Amino acid sequence: MRLIRSLLLLGLFVLTASPLTLRAEQPNVLVMGDSISAAYGMDIEQGWVHLWASSQTSRLNVVNASISGETTAGGLSRLAQLLTQHQPRLVIIELGGNDGLRGYPLRQIERNLSAMVELSQSQGADVVIIPMQIPPNYGAAYTHQFYRIYATVSDRYKATLTPFFLEDVALQQDLMQSDGIHPTAAAQPIMLDAIRATLDSAVERAFTAEQITH
Repeated sequence: MRLIRSLLLLGLFVLTASPLTLRAEQPNVLVMGDSISAAYGMDIEQGWVHLWASSQTSRLNVVNASISGETTAGGLSRLAQLLTQHQPRLVIIELGGNDGLRGYPLRQIERNLSAMVELSQSQGADVVIIPMQIPPNYGAAYTHQFYRIYATVSDRYKATLTPFFLEDVALQQDLMQSDGIHPTAAAQPIMLDAIRATLDSAVERAFTAEQITH
């Protein structure tokens, strides 16, 4: 577990078939997320990213560069190096929740997400954005405008926008950890089911039949 945590902090943890090594002949998908995608509070194999990656190992590599506590600024600062290292054909961005919980300026969040999409697309990668929501106690205006950022950015750059994958989880006490913020291991398959069809469709669009190893 200590080694896994160290790799997660470096943003270099690779989720593929066992053993966890990249298959050179298969294309890469890069996941840029925070604790929700870094399987906070559970074994990495229980997280939604690993569950999805396990269903994709026959045709692509899923590189999970998610870090607990990550912000859009942090993700942006790491993205260029990760794009160079892994040359992904698809980038999945699940960031912004920590920005919103800290009350960061909405323009700053939108600017960072936009820059991540632009940078990914400039390197030839398609982009999927997983939207986040924050509790209503931050005020109706801020909460609404925060959520709207994801649709605004995805529309602007023609990126794929998934449903909010905590919709059927966040208000279920038995599916949330004691902090009330992070979903449990039992919630992970539910979260994945909410976005699986969108992710799989994005993969089909991003990779031609010749690019995917069957």
